[in-house]
Amino acid sequence: MRTTSNTTSLADWMKQCRAHIEIALAECLPSSQLTPAHLHQAMRYAVLDGGKRVRPLLVFAAGQLIDDSSEERGYGEIHSELLRTACAVEMIHAYSLVHDDMPCMDDDALRRGKPTVHVQFGEATALLAGDALQAQAFYLLSQGKNPPERQLEMLEILAQASGSLGMCGGQAIDLASVGMNLSLEQLEQMHQLKTGALLRAAVLMGALCGQEINASARDALHRYANAIGLAFQVVDDILDATSDSATLGKTAGKDAANNKPTYVSILGLEASKKLAENCRMEAHNALQVLTSAQSNSHTLRLSQLADFIVQRSE
Repeated sequence: MRTTSNTTSLADWMKQCRAHIEIALAECLPSSQLTPAHLHQAMRYAVLDGGKRVRPLLVFAAGQLIDDSSEERGYGEIHSELLRTACAVEMIHAYSLVHDDMPCMDDDALRRGKPTVHVQFGEATALLAGDALQAQAFYLLSQGKNPPERQLEMLEILAQASGSLGMCGGQAIDLASVGMNLSLEQLEQMHQLKTGALLRAAVLMGALCGQEINASARDALHRYANAIGLAFQVVDDILDATSDSATLGKTAGKDAANNKPTYVSILGLEASKKLAENCRMEAHNALQVLTSAQSNSHTLRLSQLADFIVQRSE
């Protein structure tokens, strides 16, 4: 199946991509019957049958920047690399959620509309499942068929996005900020690490799957990814304050209950909505630059995903 057609609606394109990603995730995770079965069951429970798959969708959207029919490599091979990369990024995201939900972190009992992994399988297994998912992500990505120098860059991007200067660092700042009065700048720095780093990695890694990226295009991709990363967290804070647990699939109102600084608590609801809209426009502006910087660019899906991230209701 080609996923590059601009005539397919966003909803249908997302449905198609998610179906492919779900199958690929199920295939590249260890079987639940394989010893140690309890650990493998927890890993599959954490990853499969849930989530918006925003990061894998960004991988696919960025992978469509260049018309792959002009590439020497066939579409099927590029599609396989996009799937491999999308699964690796989603495994990192899933592992972070498993650990974030544990009692030593955010202590949550609901994720993606079902009990969290530590509730379902116990804390020790949840900890190991997160560790194993992180390792599985890098193992999977290491099997890529891109040119070696590009594959190494992708591994570097994912490692940096996942570590102390990325997602883990943002979570550390988040935990240390409970009850504190952060400035808007400090809050943005925290979330550019905690949430934005992996979203940026998804965009850059997806773009690297099918082609070389020139310096101007890379800068534009960074701008786009920074904008949607910030928008994603702002909207998360808005939804946490205005929605319910059934809609979100996770505990609503938990940030306020835990006295965590959020965009809503610092800016207020209406100003937060305006900030999210400004981020959406910045993402679109970056894509216009990208079209000029990289010939033959196809940015429709990236543009639509920027709208989806800001306008989502869950």
